[in-house]
Amino acid sequence: MMKNFSGSTLHNNSQTANHIRERNNRKYSLLSAVPLRFSLRGYGFCMATLFLFCFCSLFYQLNGGPPKILFDIRQYLGASTYLDDHGPPAPRVLPFPSQVVYNRVGKCGSRTVVILLRLLAEKHQFNLVSSDIHNKTRLTKHEQIDLMRNISNIPQPFLYTRHVHFLNFTRFRIDQPVYINIIRDPINRFLSNYFFRRFGDWRGEQNHLIRTPGMKDDERYLDINVCILENYPECSNPRVFYIIPYFCGQHPQCREPGVWALERAKQNVLENYLLVGVLEELEDVLVMLERQLPHYFSGVLSIYKSPDYKKMGNMTGTVRKHTPTLEALQVLYQRMRYEYEFYNFIRDQFHLMKKKIGLKSVSQPPAYSPAFLRELDLRTPEPLDEDEELDTDLEDANSWLVHA
Repeated sequence: MMKNFSGSTLHNNSQTANHIRERNNRKYSLLSAVPLRFSLRGYGFCMATLFLFCFCSLFYQLNGGPPKILFDIRQYLGASTYLDDHGPPAPRVLPFPSQVVYNRVGKCGSRTVVILLRLLAEKHQFNLVSSDIHNKTRLTKHEQIDLMRNISNIPQPFLYTRHVHFLNFTRFRIDQPVYINIIRDPINRFLSNYFFRRFGDWRGEQNHLIRTPGMKDDERYLDINVCILENYPECSNPRVFYIIPYFCGQHPQCREPGVWALERAKQNVLENYLLVGVLEELEDVLVMLERQLPHYFSGVLSIYKSPDYKKMGNMTGTVRKHTPTLEALQVLYQRMRYEYEFYNFIRDQFHLMKKKIGLKSVSQPPAYSPAFLRELDLRTPEPLDEDEELDTDLEDANSWLVHA
């Protein structure tokens, strides 16, 4: 009996071929799914990397540069970086200082400086904020905080100016700005204010009668010698104790003539003021301001010496001012002995600063220095607690002043 091997072989071969084909199809379907799975993972990884890059780039820009850890890694590896090859990015930091306060002392050339500042602010594009409040120099605690916060919120760089006693920003945990100021010989300042209050200056649009409408003629034409020698309130302490409180601060004892206020004023000058100049050497003050604050005062001296500015500056001179008798001056000097101690301290400090930059000083004696005034014993008592509440019921020692 013969077996049909050919048919059986064909059938088996057909089954084998179908089996192989199915197995290959399963392989191809699996292989085709693998790239799809890997492509989705790769896409997610790429998107996450892109997001991380964008976030890090934004963080870099907002913080003005790379974080410290990158510099540490660079130092450890010692490899070249982008900064090595291309140099540092353009600086974003504002020039120091970008917050300046000029708590100008009345009748010490402040109107002259403010006119200059208006021209300089336009030229150098900084924010000049000049307060219209002229006769409120001491503030309650809440008023201090409000004013300091308002000052701190001015867009930088700024220069804020106002007749106000020194404000201690750090006491309320607010960044302390840099202070500048100018003072003058105390008796000259007093005389300038005395006659300005009565007769004004050469600016016709600010008539003295408008400034002091309630002043009676017997007060307006009061002889300066009578005022001093007969001890009128306007010509005696505490009202002639005027310059030191601007540097001592808002503490109630800063308004009491004495060593405590004097020493605190000196300390504040050394710790918080970039420059305190003297009006008698105004051109040198402007040179020093230009050296130390070029982004505010660059070119100030050329503006000050220009003919157009001279016309404006000449209008601020007090009219009808004259000098008291020697007897009255001696009495006034004795009342102002702490003011003169402070003035001489500021003058010496200013001359020292000029010497450091090679700016020569012409030594000039003070305008008033009677021989009878002996050197004071400056033993300083313990300072009072500055957290003591201000006495808001006291009459403002400077309310009788109306400054320009």
